[in-house]
Amino acid sequence: MSSHDRTPTRRTMLRAGSAWVLGSLLGPPRGETKAAQPASRSLRPARSRVVLIRRPEVLRGDGSIDPAVLRAMLNEAVASLLEAPSSAAAWQRLVKPADVVGIKSNVWRSLPTPAALEQAVRSEVLAAGVMPANVAVDDRGVRDNPVFARATALINARPMRTHAWSGLGTCLKNYIMFVPRPADYHDDACARLAEIWRQPALEGKTRLNVLVMLTPQFHTLGPHSYSPEYTWRYGGLIVGTDVVAVDAVGARIIEARRRAHFGDGRPLNPPAHHIRAADTRFALGNADPAAIDLVRLGPRAEMLI
Repeated sequence: MSSHDRTPTRRTMLRAGSAWVLGSLLGPPRGETKAAQPASRSLRPARSRVVLIRRPEVLRGDGSIDPAVLRAMLNEAVASLLEAPSSAAAWQRLVKPADVVGIKSNVWRSLPTPAALEQAVRSEVLAAGVMPANVAVDDRGVRDNPVFARATALINARPMRTHAWSGLGTCLKNYIMFVPRPADYHDDACARLAEIWRQPALEGKTRLNVLVMLTPQFHTLGPHSYSPEYTWRYGGLIVGTDVVAVDAVGARIIEARRRAHFGDGRPLNPPAHHIRAADTRFALGNADPAAIDLVRLGPRAEMLI
């Protein structure tokens, strides 16, 4: 069952919660004032629909992923996102047979985009009529990949994790491999990541963002650090067309998990203010919970949002 936040009391709570999203965990980028104006034309919708789906059974007892459950989760979320009568109809809205589709993955060794999810996305794109030669999955080789070079559509999928340079490794950050010098975007905790999305070769091409929340990492001890102690079996996916809204929802879940684990409201270090900047500085999407219509699918216990 899905749940939409429509009561005045809940709206009030969301508006209060926006103080967190635009403050403590995300933090303000240096030099930004309350009256900061977007650097370029607004791509921000008036409201953003985001689907959070959880299925505990997607993770087997040994921690491995059940591919069939994961694909079913993805399809249920996509159909709900577009309010389509079926997942097939939803995918046919996202991509057309004439499209060239690049599926942007993430290969970080400790917490990569699951191969089962890559395969599920590719299979659904092919089922929508896209030719096999016009579909590719890649991460670090996207700049040299001939399919990505002529892509008309992009699908963005990566796991959520804390990150020593950007606070959080998000769907926004997943496009950093499209630039020749990723290190150029590491200043100020990667606050300018939304600039990448404004590049002519990328702008307007992303049809879907999938933030993988199967076993998210909620704390980082240093660059490239990973410890199972700081992950948990959440069993979720966050899906949306607005990348900023998707990442903002994921960030709220990470904050809630950090509070539960540490027993306090300690902020990320550094703060993940690239999410807020993508909204307030670059007008790429909505980070404010009051502008996000969150649909929840699956068990509500321990959903954390």
